[in-house]
Amino acid sequence: MSEGIDYGQLEKGRHVNYWELDRTIQRELRRVYAADEFEWAVPRLESFGEIVGHTIADNADYVDDHGPELEPYDAYGQVQNVVRYPAELLESERLVYEAGTVSDSFRAPPGRDEPMPLSHYLGMLYLLSYADGGLACPVAMTAGAALVLEKFDDGSLEPYYDALVSREHDDLIEGAMFLTEKQGGSDVGANETRAAYDESAGCWRLTGEKWFCSNIDAEGTLALARTEDAPAGTAGLSMFLVPHGDPDDGVLTKGRRAAFSGTPPGDALNDQFYRRLKDKLGTISVPTGEVEFEETPAFLVGEAESGFKQMAEMLNLERLSNAAASCGIIGRALLESKIHAADREAFGRTIDAFPLMRADLVDMAVDHEAATAFTFEASRLLSERERAERNGENRTSAGEDVENVYRLLRLLIPIAKLRTGRMAVDTASYAMEIQGGNGYVNEFVTHRLLRDAQVLPIWEGTENVLSLDVLRALEREASHEPYVEAVQARLEAAAHPALAEPVEAVEAEFADLSAALATLASEGEAYAQLSAKRLAHYLFDVFTAALLLEEAQAGLENGDARTALVARRFVDRQLRTPEARGITTGDRLPLEAFDAIVRYAPLEPEAVTELELADD
Repeated sequence: MSEGIDYGQLEKGRHVNYWELDRTIQRELRRVYAADEFEWAVPRLESFGEIVGHTIADNADYVDDHGPELEPYDAYGQVQNVVRYPAELLESERLVYEAGTVSDSFRAPPGRDEPMPLSHYLGMLYLLSYADGGLACPVAMTAGAALVLEKFDDGSLEPYYDALVSREHDDLIEGAMFLTEKQGGSDVGANETRAAYDESAGCWRLTGEKWFCSNIDAEGTLALARTEDAPAGTAGLSMFLVPHGDPDDGVLTKGRRAAFSGTPPGDALNDQFYRRLKDKLGTISVPTGEVEFEETPAFLVGEAESGFKQMAEMLNLERLSNAAASCGIIGRALLESKIHAADREAFGRTIDAFPLMRADLVDMAVDHEAATAFTFEASRLLSERERAERNGENRTSAGEDVENVYRLLRLLIPIAKLRTGRMAVDTASYAMEIQGGNGYVNEFVTHRLLRDAQVLPIWEGTENVLSLDVLRALEREASHEPYVEAVQARLEAAAHPALAEPVEAVEAEFADLSAALATLASEGEAYAQLSAKRLAHYLFDVFTAALLLEEAQAGLENGDARTALVARRFVDRQLRTPEARGITTGDRLPLEAFDAIVRYAPLEPEAVTELELADD
């Protein structure tokens, strides 16, 4: 076997270091971080990859069978809202937050003068999702709640912000977002929860029901409600912070909760009712339930009737968090498949020696590369925008206009979430098939990966909802303009002779995409909505192809042709319609380039031309 990772030396995809084995995320974070940031981050990412691959991976399997349980009442029938967690989940939680997963992107971590970019948080979340996609949910909501308070709080909620971004677990609170109501679902404007101001208590009081509340007992929950005389629809919504603890007693941190002898007494908690936990297919490690507010004390976040705007900013980070988690699950499913194929023997050979399995693994690896590249390019843009806004600047450190960055983000973020969520389901499903009958059994991790992945197309907006959001970005922000500029710049950067043919193919498809955009602009709203999902995937394919070609250029300049083969395979699969289903093309790339693409074996630039000649 040529130089690369020998997956046959591994027994399974645990008790390993996920950072060390995933050279794709290494390359992407090196690309999107500043050089000094990456140098600082590498030992921390390596340490976290080790923790996730050992302790958290083991804990996740246990928690999947022994998840959180709700005890809404005490022995006397009084509401207590106690969620009991297994010790293994509490251990994982502490390890994740004390590794700086959230805090380091909001507060300068030890050894640095300023916070890390949000890409660092997303990279950590990606690694966490290799082991526990359910735990990634409360971590993501904690980061989302912190972002909302950072951007919109007038300072009155600073103790809650400090606790959300704490690196010390005892001083920490977790965030949650209670947005969904039974009658509304994705139609947030149909929310019926009401907010009335209590002059005597100096707080707002919420009354209503929230239907799908993940991380149900978070200490700092954000909820949407409508104040008296507020207009109907999204324009009348305000954002509130609902503490888990009694607001009069200050912030109920993890340490304060643990200090009670047994469960916190009812008078230490806020006045709300956790009705029941959902019996979910997956993501067992995050308790999801139904919550009733009955004049529940809450604090207004920022200005009244700005809740939808605040939610939109939060959703940018939450949708990218969903995409990063999807990429992590894809990475774990791929890792399990590589290891099994390198170890499992049939007819005297390991099954990764057979052409069909080689093609499967190559295409799974290319999907992983594509999803990760797109997601972390969007994360780079979000990080640049947020850092510029923190510093009061209108241009990013790379010289990009902040407004144009935002316009492009409005398009890329829903597409990232839409595409990667579906890819996670498909990849986890096929990883189960590669394992054979064992993959269908609960004792093997692919069973859980598929169950956890299945929620990713649903959280933070379904594929249809996101596709319509793509149309809104094109119409309201003219997001096609920065999109076109970004694609053109990347294609122009891919100047190596070995990339000429795939660049030409992408340029032709880019012209067709431009024609499609023009058609949708002229055919009316109904036809645009009919085509929205196809358009979203089309935008992903063209942008990703251009991005991978730009990365291939950088790889070739550094003497490695692997990404050039990845880009070529992606273009061939997503942007071409071969004659005779491709059977007559003579394409043998999965056989000739298997070691490079699947095992990360180095490949000299000259080899790309040799492979092209072999295909001819």
